[in-house]
Amino acid sequence: MLATILPVRSLLVAIFVMMAGSGFLSTLIGLRLERAGSSTMVIGLVATAYFGGLVLGALRAGTVVRRVGHIRAFAAFVALLSASTLTYALVQQPALWAALRLVDGLCVAGVFICIESWLNDRSEPGARGTVLAWYMVALYSGQALGQLLLRSGNTAPQVPFELASILITLAIVPVCLTRSAAPALENAASLPLRRLFDASPLGVAGAGMTGLILGAFYGLAAIYTRRIGLGLADTASFMTTVILGGVALQWPLGRLSDRYDRRRIIIACFAATLAISIALGTAPSGTMLLALGAGFGGLSFALYPLCVAFVNDRLLPSERVTASGQLVLLYSVGAALGPIGAATAMSLAGAGGLFLFIAAAAAAMLGFGLWRLATTAPVPGAEQQDFQILPRTTPVAALLDPAGPIHPQPGSPIRHTGEV
Repeated sequence: MLATILPVRSLLVAIFVMMAGSGFLSTLIGLRLERAGSSTMVIGLVATAYFGGLVLGALRAGTVVRRVGHIRAFAAFVALLSASTLTYALVQQPALWAALRLVDGLCVAGVFICIESWLNDRSEPGARGTVLAWYMVALYSGQALGQLLLRSGNTAPQVPFELASILITLAIVPVCLTRSAAPALENAASLPLRRLFDASPLGVAGAGMTGLILGAFYGLAAIYTRRIGLGLADTASFMTTVILGGVALQWPLGRLSDRYDRRRIIIACFAATLAISIALGTAPSGTMLLALGAGFGGLSFALYPLCVAFVNDRLLPSERVTASGQLVLLYSVGAALGPIGAATAMSLAGAGGLFLFIAAAAAAMLGFGLWRLATTAPVPGAEQQDFQILPRTTPVAALLDPAGPIHPQPGSPIRHTGEV
């Protein structure tokens, strides 16, 4: 395993450090806007700007990488992200912060494209599963640990932004000093979303709805915790618990979906997410809040890779990489809409409105899933693809599939074995 990881260790260190610095900014910015008296809708719009930036960056940042190369592009994206982070400490104005969050999303997407394409180029086909697993560990552990920096704001309000900027800037060092040659970034083929939906309505709808759920959570969870009476330390603990719970349950749920009808596992996860969200909407406290948060993270984080695996069950091998890339963009669009819907629900129903909105989204998918289950045949067990834990970052991450970088043929047919 060490022989597999050593060639890409600098990239893994870079993404860990950057996520430790940038991963808690959504929480911090929401808290600061709420403290300054901004309305829930304004906070939701600022959160939406970030996810909008991720979508734009996933579509456009590759052009910058091709033009100037991976190392220069990475340094530029990180430098701009670091400067944006410091600007929050200088001026607190919601419209400006929305613009900065848009820039943040663009930069983070650019960083992901640089790292993921580089990891793909440096990974042997047989080792991609290991590299992908370690990439996920570095990404989510950095994001989880970064939440603890929220507590540094007790001394001075600008300190969390300064610490975030320091960590983000330090992420440049391992990449700029690496001896690994930067790869060429290829253009990705496209696969019409309509064709994906025709192949697997449940998988495609589930991917978009998961974006709606997690976008709402990341955008407004900090406001929820503050309005039910949690302090900074407890807010940090709750966010960390949700993220770590999300990492913990993805693999066992994925293995379960390999053994049984994957539709039933997806439907069960949406049903459990619905139940836990209703419980969280009642504003529990103490250990119960953390336990429910861990359960929510474990189920909701698993939904996206489960839906991708299910869509892949319905496609030809040559189409799976491109399909995964399209589903990332669909997830990101959902994530951009989530904070607006959740902000509306919180304005009407108070703090618990966040999880009531999430519960409504899960209920809609539960109903749709049960209808599909009743009206269509399952994919035969022998034709189900192995589950893979996938990041919800950019389409380039799809190339890290252990099956290897497949170059899709845009005109190749989708294999239909009974729509699901």
